[in-house]
Amino acid sequence: MTTVEDLLAAYDQQMRRESANLPRGVWHERDGPVVRVVGRHEGFISTPRDVGVRGADLDRLIARQRDYFAARAEPVEWKTWAYDQPADLTDRLVAAGFVPGDPETVVIGLASDMATEPVLPEGVVLSQVTEPTDIYRIAEMEAKVWGHDSSGLASDVISEMAAAPDDILVFAAEAAGIIVSAGRIEFRPGTEFAGLWGGATLREWRGKGIYRALVARRAQLAAARGVRYLQVDASADSAPILQRLGFAAVTTTTPYVWSPQS
Repeated sequence: MTTVEDLLAAYDQQMRRESANLPRGVWHERDGPVVRVVGRHEGFISTPRDVGVRGADLDRLIARQRDYFAARAEPVEWKTWAYDQPADLTDRLVAAGFVPGDPETVVIGLASDMATEPVLPEGVVLSQVTEPTDIYRIAEMEAKVWGHDSSGLASDVISEMAAAPDDILVFAAEAAGIIVSAGRIEFRPGTEFAGLWGGATLREWRGKGIYRALVARRAQLAAARGVRYLQVDASADSAPILQRLGFAAVTTTTPYVWSPQS
């Protein structure tokens, strides 16, 4: 039987490392234990579960990352997990000017268990989309759901799809020509995982099974490719739905964001 501890161990070993799906103009840089992703609409920082430095050394490491992106006049997200060490990492991020975002629940499920036939309400059509115009239409829908501009993320997704068209697939649910829900799957070659990202549904279309259908369709593709695990950084709205489908909560993750406007 696969336990929560087993799932977290697999996630920690396989997913907390650099992604290979980087488009032209985007690159990784290492600074000790830190990996920076540079060249997207905002910077991204990740670390191993123990950053390996403490006290003043950690403060200097954090300041270097902030100052690096300040010199580029770009915001940057430092992604943290609940089990990261040292325990005062997030306090030191805040002291350096990083602002915590909403925490999300990391949930993991077996792709084979989730790969059911999608069931959609009458009048809703689910399809894979590849055109940039459709990705920006999704961004417009997400802006209504999340309350902030998603066009920068849409540009990143378009570039990443061009770099790895077989590994990043985007799906949209439409009704009467309007995108009412969407989500993408990102395969991670060399791992047992695929990630489900960007799941969003217009408020008036929730409770109709569309989000579940998007999960099922992406799970079908993952299972067909031999992927063992599906992973989601789930919002407070999505986590209960996913757990009812059989995903297990393994930890939480919180973004800490520094912005030139801070």
